[in-house]
Amino acid sequence: MGLRYYSAMTQVIIVGFVCFLCPGMFNALNGTGGGGQLDPTAGNNANTALYSTFVVFGILGGAIVNLCGVRWTIFGSGFTYALYSGSYIYLNHTGNSSFTIAAGAILGIGAGILWAAQGMIMVSYPREEEKGHYIAIFWVIFNLGGMLGGILPFAINYHSDSGSLADGVYIAFVILECLGAFLGLALAPPAKVTRDDGSSVVLVKYTNLGTETIEILKLFINPLMLGLLPMCFTSNFFYTYQFDNINGALFNVRTRGFNNIFYWGFQMVGSYAISFLLDYSGFGRKTRGYVAFGIVLVFFNAIWGGSLALHNKYPDGLPLDNRIDFKDSSRASGPIILYIFCGVGDALYQTFAYWIIGALSNDNQLLARYIGFYKGMQSFGGAISWQLDAKNVAPKNQLVANWVLFALSVPSMLYVVWRIKEHSEDQNVRKDSDLEKYVSNVADDETSAVAN
Repeated sequence: MGLRYYSAMTQVIIVGFVCFLCPGMFNALNGTGGGGQLDPTAGNNANTALYSTFVVFGILGGAIVNLCGVRWTIFGSGFTYALYSGSYIYLNHTGNSSFTIAAGAILGIGAGILWAAQGMIMVSYPREEEKGHYIAIFWVIFNLGGMLGGILPFAINYHSDSGSLADGVYIAFVILECLGAFLGLALAPPAKVTRDDGSSVVLVKYTNLGTETIEILKLFINPLMLGLLPMCFTSNFFYTYQFDNINGALFNVRTRGFNNIFYWGFQMVGSYAISFLLDYSGFGRKTRGYVAFGIVLVFFNAIWGGSLALHNKYPDGLPLDNRIDFKDSSRASGPIILYIFCGVGDALYQTFAYWIIGALSNDNQLLARYIGFYKGMQSFGGAISWQLDAKNVAPKNQLVANWVLFALSVPSMLYVVWRIKEHSEDQNVRKDSDLEKYVSNVADDETSAVAN
């Protein structure tokens, strides 16, 4: 039986391809180190601006999506990714970073809203026993974007000795990101989406600006959200070190693209592998959470131990004329393998985090706010991390900060897993007559979650 357009799986696949084309391309660009520039300063400052606005609009994103719907919010947000990639063409020709930094701040607004919408779809649409699988499917499609984005600089810069990406790479990113924005219009309104068992993905609830304001403020006194706060903060903090101080500092430009093909490619493997554990019916949900927690704990300590060993070998990075090429197997194999495992670790961490949030509720409006809080606090950590690198904080100090922050997040992460229930209380099961009544009150297909 083929996929129905209004099925939960179809909608997750569509939003996966939106993120394939928008955040996926952004990740590929960032993964080259410094936004693909020889000097990472402009990229670091742009990322600081991006994550600073992302903090605010990540937290507000859930409310904005609940009030405005998913289609137009994702459509508009997608173009902010294209603006950011295009700003590097201006930087290439003028050396002036002001436009790139401003574009980063605008992207933070769009990204905060887009990820709140994406997260709501991904963790509220599936049934409880399918959430790990749906997260993994999204993560596979999304990271295909990172893989493609790694192939582009690798191919276009294959014969280049420049330390920066060519204009053609940035133009390709802009085109793909615009396509992603338009694809957002293909999403169905949540009120019309049903699961395979016939249940609706949304509860019969209306919202308004006052309600959303109160509910957003309540997140900051919610013990579960406070427990997730350290995990949120650290979940993007490590990107700066991995992208700039491993990939950007040790490899030439074509090998940075080559590495990203595998960094994002193995994210698909990591996410899909852990999804089998997260949905395994032979264990209770809390037990699955404990096992996944143990895997993340061991894996990240191994990654940071390997990163410390690599740093001690190349404490100051490598000069431009002596950077590692993927064909130099004697020098390339170890660092490339470590970088790939960093990608696997990221996938394990993010998939586990989304699964935890999805296990806290089935209410799409509540989960939109939870995801927004997660992305906002995640961006708070990212803003600090990118600025530390922009201020030339020693790479070893950045490494140690990453390791310490991860260690500090462990107790509260464990607390939230301990609070997970076998079944969420707010099951999204609704009679067809209720659904018809709900849909009939919707003014159009994009205000399905808006109060009149």
